Amino acid sequence: MTRPLTPHIPSPALSRRAVLAAGAGALALAGGWGRAVAAPLLAVESVTLDVNGKAAKVFAVNGPSGEGIFAKAGDRLSGALLNGTQTPLVMHWHGQLLAPPDQDRARPGGGELAPGGTDSVDFVLTPGTHWMHSHTLSEQQLLAAPLVTREADAGDVQDVVVMLHDFSFRSPQEILAGLGGADAHGAHGAAAAPDPHAGHGAMGHSMAPAQGTRNASPAQGMAGMNHSGHSMPGMGAMSGGAMNHGAMAGGGMTTHANDVTYDAFLANRRTLADPEVVRVEKGGRVRLRIINGGTATAFFISVPGLAPRCIAVDGTPCAPVTADAFPLAQGQRIDLLVDVPAGGGAFPVLAQVEASDQRTGVVLASAGASIARLSDKAERAQGLVDLAFEARLAATQPLAPRKADRSFPILLGEEPGYRWTLNGKIYGEGAPFAVRQGERVEMTFMNPTSMSHPMHLHGHHFQVVGIGGRRLSGAMRDTVVVPPHMPVTIAFDAGPKGEWFLHCHHLYHMATGMMAVVAVA
Repeated sequence: MTRPLTPHIPSPALSRRAVLAAGAGALALAGGWGRAVAAPLLAVESVTLDVNGKAAKVFAVNGPSGEGIFAKAGDRLSGALLNGTQTPLVMHWHGQLLAPPDQDRARPGGGELAPGGTDSVDFVLTPGTHWMHSHTLSEQQLLAAPLVTREADAGDVQDVVVMLHDFSFRSPQEILAGLGGADAHGAHGAAAAPDPHAGHGAMGHSMAPAQGTRNASPAQGMAGMNHSGHSMPGMGAMSGGAMNHGAMAGGGMTTHANDVTYDAFLANRRTLADPEVVRVEKGGRVRLRIINGGTATAFFISVPGLAPRCIAVDGTPCAPVTADAFPLAQGQRIDLLVDVPAGGGAFPVLAQVEASDQRTGVVLASAGASIARLSDKAERAQGLVDLAFEARLAATQPLAPRKADRSFPILLGEEPGYRWTLNGKIYGEGAPFAVRQGERVEMTFMNPTSMSHPMHLHGHHFQVVGIGGRRLSGAMRDTVVVPPHMPVTIAFDAGPKGEWFLHCHHLYHMATGMMAVVAVA
């Protein structure tokens, strides 16, 4: 039995101490649970944020007690969503498996939620560290918030949510124009006939019969694929152990990281000039729930002075893994468990930008601890995100072994005019990937472009089952990074009937076309 959510919705800037309570609907946290749901349940609002002494207009997703949702297993998200801004809204419930397709991709009936409009949401929350965000360019203006549902077996640990953002004083439209691209995202929530010029206007849905093959291997499927002018150098020579893609060039393109220059990087909407300080207990255990809400930036996460171990990715549990720095691509989440020494102290949680020395973060501190000033520049730059860490992950609840019913090869493409494609087409030009509910589906992403692409599938968690041609039983995720020149294969069982987006979680790649539909019949 599920129960309606009676939310305490604290700011992600607050530490969260879960107090287990008996009885249906009993929720308790530092700050207090149990307040009646006000209408609306969630309101998207325009707010002013101070970033390094300069005011900026951004968005916030607010509830009765602050920003975001923090619930526990068995709760429903049920109530009204108000668009209290002057910008049309398409909200995505990232990581949620039971959100109906019409609520996940657009307002019921299709299209965007108009300024001042209200929609209803009602679905059982998927346990884990998830989030909600705009599915249009307004995501760049911090239109995102945590959507965390505490697991039934989380134990008596302190939960600390850290949400990362890349920030610019420029509008997303200015950023996109500077990249040389045209916004193909438009009214993507509304059903419409495919537009052959969709890269330069509003995007529509194509509901033609599926592309792809049944029980075909990626190599077989490649024969008829439009390579969009790209060759795939080195693909045949790759082995499962080849993880270094840092300085490769393919098809005349050099691999690079972020293609957007940002003014600041934020952790819980603050920079390291004035970081959030989260109070922790001496000798206590903390679960860091870290969400990469950056639109175009990958980070490396570290916790100097402590020994973090990864226990979940994208809200799903994995076998514990330790590392000096944990890669986190756009849209991904990671849960790190740390033990505070009996003597206490102050411990930074740092997020360093990929291929850069820039960083942001928060500080964990016990009572009376001395907190040193932190520079927003690391001593040395990080490298590029690769798949070395991904290859070490293993799901604790993997998919049952089964032969794929359908296999789709998917070529990630880059074309002049900042046009990013899937199988040579931008969103609205190609047919959907058509599957039937319950089928085991495999997709192999191949990337000859100059950048990594964090590929995200709505409404599903998938398992990473292949890296560089080597099969493995990897993590369960909803977003996987596909570096240049390194094929990645995922598998999932087709879930609820409807149309689910598959897209790159780099906002400007998605906005200019790198998106398609998985149609479940």
